Amino acid sequence: MGLAAADLMRLATAGSVDDGKSTLIGRLLFDSKQVLTDQLEHVEEASKRRGGDGEVDLSLLVDGLRAEREQGITIDVAYRYFATARRTFIIADTPGHVQYTRNMVTGASTADLAVILVDARKGVLEQSKRHAYISSLLGIPHMAVAVNKMDLVDFSEEVFDTIVREFSEFASGLGVRDIAYMPISAKHGDNVVARSERMAWYGGVPLLEHLESVHVADDRNLDDVRFPVQWVIRDGETDYRGYAGQVAGGVLRPGDEVQVLPSGARSRIACIDTFDGPVDEAYAPMSVTLLLHDEIDVSRGDLICGVADAPELSRDVEATICWMTDRPLRAGARYAIKHATHEARAIVDEVLDHVDIHTLHADADASELALNDIGRVRLRTSKPLAFDPYERNRAVGSFILIDEASNDTVGAGMIC
Repeated sequence: MGLAAADLMRLATAGSVDDGKSTLIGRLLFDSKQVLTDQLEHVEEASKRRGGDGEVDLSLLVDGLRAEREQGITIDVAYRYFATARRTFIIADTPGHVQYTRNMVTGASTADLAVILVDARKGVLEQSKRHAYISSLLGIPHMAVAVNKMDLVDFSEEVFDTIVREFSEFASGLGVRDIAYMPISAKHGDNVVARSERMAWYGGVPLLEHLESVHVADDRNLDDVRFPVQWVIRDGETDYRGYAGQVAGGVLRPGDEVQVLPSGARSRIACIDTFDGPVDEAYAPMSVTLLLHDEIDVSRGDLICGVADAPELSRDVEATICWMTDRPLRAGARYAIKHATHEARAIVDEVLDHVDIHTLHADADASELALNDIGRVRLRTSKPLAFDPYERNRAVGSFILIDEASNDTVGAGMIC
């Protein structure tokens, strides 16, 4: 059996260039003893070639792309895995440049928690606010603001308090319900894994201890049953017919009445199968196979849901989109749309606004979205989609747009 959902945390790191994201992740890996001997030797050799103060450059554990090493920046999303006795982590190290907004959206879209790094010397910059805004836009329920490089401001409590106050004022309008602040030095390890004696005035816990203690299981929607059908499994010899997929919301139990959208056909759950055998209940993010009492028409792309809590079923969709390609998004453009396991075609009815990524103000006069732009659009799809607002269910409230000529993903959408 794999790890329970509560034992796994997906987190994304974000910050301005040279705020120390890669160094922080390297410190987490190093101090939690997740670095293999040959990896450490390679990093030590690379650090010597770079010169410097003789210390090991832990950022090299993360910045694996040659272009990143040459430029000294992170330009792609790097995923890293590590585990402690209490939890397993999947880290998405996302880039800080404005021109790589699409990379941050991609890397952070499934995160449970966002770690926003702020350079103690520079304070809260526009990019810090942008990363916090995108994190809230993506529905990330928890945020940890790590004020890094405290060693370069003499571990000043006053500097830390000023940054906390300024960030808190901005974040009050974002709707993030859980924000924690901690002063750290990723380079030296202060308050990353172990508490720092050089900041005795800080009464909180180190970053890793906070990450281990955040309750992510409570963030799942256990009220609204959502089960996108990924595959129909048939066995002619045994007359077996099951519907496989990953639970996206609610709790499923044998005997529960459900309906299938878009047809609206109703039945009851007869059995819930897993790789390890039948179970009495299933919830997100479990992958299971449902067997129904009645022989009704169910296909890949259909959504099995509760009778009393059905999502909206419509061909008209309003969504916030992050645009990911050079060719601008304009009214009248046509794309393939992939929503959960459902595929259709969509036409852009209207570009409603464009968010200025620096001021976070929406420009209602915008007529297009360019590369890395974020804004609201109205779409009309070729077939009805069964969806919830993104803030209610991230799995069935999101979609991607695909250019059918190139098969490239050109946009990521969050339904309003």
